[in-house]
Amino acid sequence: MSASQRSTDRHSADRRSPLVFDVRLLGRRAGAMTKVDTTVPAPAGLGIEVIGVPEGAPIELDLRLESVVEGVLATGTARLEAVGECVRCLREVTVPVEVDVQELFVYDASTEAGYDEEDEVSLVQGDLIDLEPVLRDDVVLDLPFQPLCTPDCSGLCPVCGARLDDDPGHHHDAAVDPRWSALGALDLGAPSDQVVEQPASHPYNRSGPAQGEESSR
Repeated sequence: MSASQRSTDRHSADRRSPLVFDVRLLGRRAGAMTKVDTTVPAPAGLGIEVIGVPEGAPIELDLRLESVVEGVLATGTARLEAVGECVRCLREVTVPVEVDVQELFVYDASTEAGYDEEDEVSLVQGDLIDLEPVLRDDVVLDLPFQPLCTPDCSGLCPVCGARLDDDPGHHHDAAVDPRWSALGALDLGAPSDQVVEQPASHPYNRSGPAQGEESSR
């Protein structure tokens, strides 16, 4: 039974893809080698939700394809630029990415060839190798999961959404709860040196029982 392939390797390699390379000239002569120095357009969906490589953006490849006993060994580097948004201030950010590529494409992925059923391997398909699944894995692992425009980005004002780095002195006066705003117009007490006269009829102004009250008890 064959070992499992990379999830994106389940389709046949398409010769028209810029990331598919013909290794026919290498034959199966161990030690045969060729160099690939080229620029190819990025495939769609290369990245993660917050940052990725725009479709068609240039990817610079500097590769070495070498024939070995088991198959074809691809090594080298890929250079590209990813575009996304700062997770704090939403400003567009561009991140240069350089990843090392190293993948063995095997002729035979069977258990008889020494592979376990759970192994993920890349295959030589006829005379073709497809670098796209390999590149996707390498690029995604290298991308920042929380991209920032600067390491000390201050983010956005939670009140109005302004970028705080554009206006370091930006602030808002403390908001007053409208339910308490009417209290600001109230005079809650007289000055301590002012005597407040109570009306004569106030019960606390009576010095004692009125005349005739005691005798009537």
